[in-house]
Amino acid sequence: MGIDRQAPGLNLFCLPYSGASAMCYSPWRQKMPDWLNVRPLELPGRGMRMDEPLHTDIVKLANHLADEISVELDRPYALFGHSLGGLLAFELAHALRQRGLPAPLALFASATAGPARRDVSEYAIEKNDEQLIARLRELGGTSEGVLANQELLELVLPILRADFLLCGSFVYGQRQPLEVPIHVFGGKRDTVKVEELLDWQEETSTGFSLDMFEGHHFYLIDEQAQLLRQVRRYAEEHLTRWRNRAARHLAQAAG
Repeated sequence: MGIDRQAPGLNLFCLPYSGASAMCYSPWRQKMPDWLNVRPLELPGRGMRMDEPLHTDIVKLANHLADEISVELDRPYALFGHSLGGLLAFELAHALRQRGLPAPLALFASATAGPARRDVSEYAIEKNDEQLIARLRELGGTSEGVLANQELLELVLPILRADFLLCGSFVYGQRQPLEVPIHVFGGKRDTVKVEELLDWQEETSTGFSLDMFEGHHFYLIDEQAQLLRQVRRYAEEHLTRWRNRAARHLAQAAG
């Protein structure tokens, strides 16, 4: 399937996992085609937004991000989030729908359980440094060198603590399924089980897929090439359909 480079491309807004900044997605920019614009979303309190307060309320943060990106939704776009980022992407999609803004062509939820039956009670209580470090070891995405670096930990742990509370603030509620295809990714050795990933089917009325990769929670890094290949494939399919619909509408208007 070929993509016309002269036609509008697709913005891929990427939301980081707990404790991370948008920089975790920077390498993707060099690995995706020109028509797929990787657009990492930096969250307040980290990276270039370090001077802003951290958020611990996921709905308020989703609304904040919806306001920020609303001016960029004049071209096709999709949302991608890994772990906490996937849950935040889900809330962001609902915040955008509440504003009557254009819907994403797709929502990519990576390494995160479906919202309906997920238990966030573990994250609702603020964790101390020892508990946070133990959780980082369990997830397997942080080297022992980083965990032994007190200066780095002083930067990372406050962000991670706030992000865990952010996850703990999630309330499912009763909302209509999104009219957006949801593509879910998971790691075969992750603690997030297939049954939890399949729960995402309940959140969409227009299409669902599940792809599993080798590795643990951070297959995002270890299996990056395979993951990006799938993201690109789905994005290309959705963008092609969007362009075909746009062309039909133009033809009907002209006819």
